[in-house]
Amino acid sequence: MSTIKDVAKLSGTSVGTVSRYLNGYIIKPVNSEKIEDAIQRLNFSINSIARGLKTSKTFTVGVLIPKLSNIFSTHIIEGMEQAFDEVGYSILVCDSRNCLEKEKEKLRLFRDKLVDGIVLMPVEDSGEHIRQIQEEGMPIVLMDRLVTNLLCDGVVSDNVNGAYQAVEAIINRGHRRIGMIAGPKNIYTAKERLEGYLRALKDYNIEIDDHLIYYSDYTQEGGYLAVGKLYELNEMPTVIFTSNYETTIGAIRFLNEHGLAIGEDISLFGYDQMELSKIITPPISFVVQSMEAIGRKAAETLISRMKGDQSGFPMVSRLKTEIIVTDSVKKLC
Repeated sequence: MSTIKDVAKLSGTSVGTVSRYLNGYIIKPVNSEKIEDAIQRLNFSINSIARGLKTSKTFTVGVLIPKLSNIFSTHIIEGMEQAFDEVGYSILVCDSRNCLEKEKEKLRLFRDKLVDGIVLMPVEDSGEHIRQIQEEGMPIVLMDRLVTNLLCDGVVSDNVNGAYQAVEAIINRGHRRIGMIAGPKNIYTAKERLEGYLRALKDYNIEIDDHLIYYSDYTQEGGYLAVGKLYELNEMPTVIFTSNYETTIGAIRFLNEHGLAIGEDISLFGYDQMELSKIITPPISFVVQSMEAIGRKAAETLISRMKGDQSGFPMVSRLKTEIIVTDSVKKLC
């Protein structure tokens, strides 16, 4: 009996494309014609196409992220989609708009649409609604952010060590008055990055000054306002460590508007995005995390769970980060 892989091979398309066609998604007309021709030539039966009804599977995965327009999310989805394509799964991507109630609503939508599994980037460190979905038998993998007191598979960067290494590099360049835009207090990832910052200061016997730590939304506006607060201090920090891409952009905008030269008047160390370092002078120092790798690992973990493999639950993968140090951090010693 012919399989979906046979149809993909004969039509010259991917398994994922064939899966989308069979599940009613709109694809390029040229691919539709190739797939339909292959189905006819292989006598690919209606029973094969209807396999989802027999197995109670839809071969669709729900992906819920806080903000679709975020470049971080875009890269993660790219890594994820490739892994799902290889096993014939389509993805349904939704945006929770950084709103917990929207997140709950979209998770219910996924459940009602009978997706086979969910990849979730939670907006808050809150998990009761996620636990309820789990108890209904739905496989869920958290991505980029974990949730306290929730037993759930997850894929994250090694946030503590990434932040620690960044602050350590800053200290090694002679800085002692180190400001941090710490992100929201209710996001697990932000807590971990703050922990790395505090641990580095402690290890190097630098007194922690709460006035140098500013909590903000993970948005450009949040970064802009946070730097503004640090700017108003009687004694500004000599360097600012931003804890995500959006806040880094906001920080750069504030510094530019106020005529502060990065790497001269004030130093800056960012998080997430190497692309940004290529278009700004001097290039920005960054903690780099592999966004595509996070997406792919999350997809692979969910695929394993959807196949029934429950070994090692909950499995939390922490992917290594690296730091790139440039002249955006001035040497004071």
